[in-house]
Amino acid sequence: NPLVIDKWFAIQASSPRTDALARAERLRTHPDFNLKNPNRVRALAAAFAMRNPRAFHSADGGGYLLLATLAEQIDPLNPALAARLLTPFESWKRFDSQRQTHARAALERLAALTNLSKNTREMVERTLA
Repeated sequence: NPLVIDKWFAIQASSPRTDALARAERLRTHPDFNLKNPNRVRALAAAFAMRNPRAFHSADGGGYLLLATLAEQIDPLNPALAARLLTPFESWKRFDSQRQTHARAALERLAALTNLSKNTREMVERTLA
C-alpha cells in the first residue's frame, strides 16, 4: 500500500535518533524511494526537514545539504515540489552563525546551478535576499 510506505518513510525520516541524517541518506537509496513519486519525496524530505529539527539543523550542515540535494534532484522532474521543499530554509537568518554559514552555502550551491527551474530559482533567490 503506497500510503503505508509513505508513512513509513516519514516516520523513519522524523525519528529523533542520533543517526537520523545517515538514516535519511540511506532512505534515498531504498528500493521503494522514487524521485518521480512526489508523495514519497515529501514523505522523506518534508518529514526530515520539518519534523526532525535536531537532524535537519545539525551543526555540521549535513541536514541542509541533504535537503538542497533532494531539491536539486527533484527540480527537473517537479519544479513546484523542489521549490516547496526549500521552505525550511526561509528562516536561515535566525540560526546561529555556524548554521547560517552552512544554510547559505547550500542555498548558494543551488543558486549557482545554471539549469535550475524558474520556480526553484525564485525560491532560492528570495530566501537568500
